[in-house]
Amino acid sequence: MTDETNSLVGKCILVTGAAQGIGRAISELALSLGATVTAVDLNAGALEAFRDEVGKDRLLPVVGSVADAEFAQRAVDQAIAQFGAVHGLVNNAGIIRPAMIEKMKKEDWQQVIDVHLSGSFYFLQAVGRHMLFRSRAGDKAPGAIVNISSDAGRRGTIGQINYGAAKAGLLGLTMSAAREWAKYNLRVNTVSFGMVATPMTETIRSEKFADTYLAQIPLGRWASPEEVARPVCFLLSDAASYITGQHLSANGGYTIGV
Repeated sequence: MTDETNSLVGKCILVTGAAQGIGRAISELALSLGATVTAVDLNAGALEAFRDEVGKDRLLPVVGSVADAEFAQRAVDQAIAQFGAVHGLVNNAGIIRPAMIEKMKKEDWQQVIDVHLSGSFYFLQAVGRHMLFRSRAGDKAPGAIVNISSDAGRRGTIGQINYGAAKAGLLGLTMSAAREWAKYNLRVNTVSFGMVATPMTETIRSEKFADTYLAQIPLGRWASPEEVARPVCFLLSDAASYITGQHLSANGGYTIGV
């Protein structure tokens, strides 16, 4: 990603779930491409340590739950106050509450929907309002939004119907927002991940299940957080200026199709 069109210089990127794993990798890559980052997470200690590593002029930690609509607006307001504007949003925050369908508790269903789907809507709405304001004021490139989905939302999953339903919902969130906001040059896309080596996939990558899943991945390996961060930052950059409403799978070929 050395082409100048991939640069994020001068852009503020807001990343949810930024304290570890994929969110941390996206934040680090965005910083390396010249962006400033507003890092949102519940883990205050990890965010503060991240800020201390890169400098408070480059990274703003904002602690809170994405499932809180009022917090979403406050986070966006803080980013604008610190960096002047928000030019990119990555809806990455996520949790898992696994259970087979007949055993799933109501609260486990609701918590996953609240974080993945409702939380993504709250931040998309809050950031979108800000970007629309700038577009109507004459900004020709008000920004880009990337929703993080999963193969579970495209082909289903066993033992996580809450997660699969939420991730499928994100595809609809992307397509509707992309259609509604295209006339303002506000782009919205999805990146769907397969098996990424993070704490959330430890069970799947365990000795009990690893061979079964790896046999379904043509590239024959797990992804690293660093390599799946690349397509996300590409979609945030001017290199993707004519791409909106799309679902990009970064999954080693786990799903293949038109």
